[in-house]
Amino acid sequence: MGWLKDAAKVIELMTQNNLLPDVWTYNMLINGLCNEGRIEEAFRLQDEMETLKLLPDVVTYNTLINGCLEWKNSSNAFKLLEEMKEKGVLPNAVTHNIMVKWYCKEGKMDEASDAVPKMEESGFSPDCFTYNTLINGYCKTGNLGEAFKMMNEMGGKGLKMDNVTLNTVLHTLCGERKLDEAYELLTNARKRGYIIDEVSYGTLIVGYFKDENMDKAMKLWVEMKEREIIPSLVTYNSLIGGLCKSGKMGQAITMLNELLENGLVPDETTYNSIIHGYCREGNVEQAFQFHNKMVENSFKPDIFTCNILLNALCREGMLEKGLKLFNTWISKGKVIDVVTYNTMITALCKEGRLEDALDLVSEMEAKKLGPDHYTYNAILGALTEAGRIKEAEELMTKVVEMGKSSDEFIPLDKGQYMVTGESQENSDPDSIAYSEEINELCSAGKYKDAMRIFDELTQKGVAVNKSTYVTLMKGLVKRKRSISKGA
Repeated sequence: MGWLKDAAKVIELMTQNNLLPDVWTYNMLINGLCNEGRIEEAFRLQDEMETLKLLPDVVTYNTLINGCLEWKNSSNAFKLLEEMKEKGVLPNAVTHNIMVKWYCKEGKMDEASDAVPKMEESGFSPDCFTYNTLINGYCKTGNLGEAFKMMNEMGGKGLKMDNVTLNTVLHTLCGERKLDEAYELLTNARKRGYIIDEVSYGTLIVGYFKDENMDKAMKLWVEMKEREIIPSLVTYNSLIGGLCKSGKMGQAITMLNELLENGLVPDETTYNSIIHGYCREGNVEQAFQFHNKMVENSFKPDIFTCNILLNALCREGMLEKGLKLFNTWISKGKVIDVVTYNTMITALCKEGRLEDALDLVSEMEAKKLGPDHYTYNAILGALTEAGRIKEAEELMTKVVEMGKSSDEFIPLDKGQYMVTGESQENSDPDSIAYSEEINELCSAGKYKDAMRIFDELTQKGVAVNKSTYVTLMKGLVKRKRSISKGA
């Protein structure tokens, strides 16, 4: 910062001419240094003040304490608090708020709460900053009960939350699917004179879409516009994304046109939401038509666009077109990631083109993009299906030698391994339900059906229980052997 250098030169000239700078001047310089993270230099200025018989005041200490905490030097911050006591410099409301803010930032909510009585004992009442900071902290640690307690206490003292805090509470409520409470808070806040902004509405709109309640989301959208709250691109993207996921592609396109009419410029999120929406419907041709039209209008597809289109082509059985798109992206030097490779490897394995899939595994290894447990699941399944059990063993042995965590794969018979990437203890209800279904199908000898469900889950990123991998693997080996005997 140029002004900081200039200010330092002025102080130097003042000192040379026996014109001593005052505490305010030093405090201004110390604040500038702290903002830049130059804490040691700020401390040197404090020493210089004392040399000139200028006593650092509460503002000096507050600035240094805040600087130390912001730049991860909490030990010095606490030393400064002790120094204040020793030198008889009394903390003020700002000092207490700085500590409350730091405790909340660190997730130490008990200490933050304890700081409030200390503040009151010192003769200072918690202000809007104190309450807003505590409410934000409680929301971020998932303690909505305490957040609402603080809100009520705040309201009882005639204080108001700021918009950031209100939106944080709304976001937390929506995250916990407490949408009725979120809407009630929004309505009451408006009645109490709060300025409700587009972030408040946008948060609830996203919440209702996630809860698959499109009607309420659209009702809020209409209410927002009636109140002449101008939506930004972010809010339009939330709405377009929600409509696409709800299968309302016509309405999504209407929103895109409205966005353009309002002078906003769509971004990658806008376009990818619509492309993904068409692909989700199985309308790959329409997705590509939209993609091509948008490219003509200066849209630059990103890695997410590529992965959406590739996944749709492979899912709809258009592997050759998928390979063509994949190779085109590589030849153009476009960025691709592990998801891109896994999409192609899984599709090739399903088509029995194991050698081509293994070539891509080597390619992704050379680019240091993997493989990960999804890659190994696809390859292992293909090797087993092809009866190449020995190679499956060798592949897993190689994985062990490469130093992969033992939690990522599990022992089968005679040294075989299966990659899982997730422990049984962490399974969610969906994972448990699907695991049971796969186990039942294997018990009934319906291994192809079990494998089909397993493949669908792998694509969705849902893990199954470790025991299910064992059951499925054993079943596939058993099936292969029975087919071999029959031949």
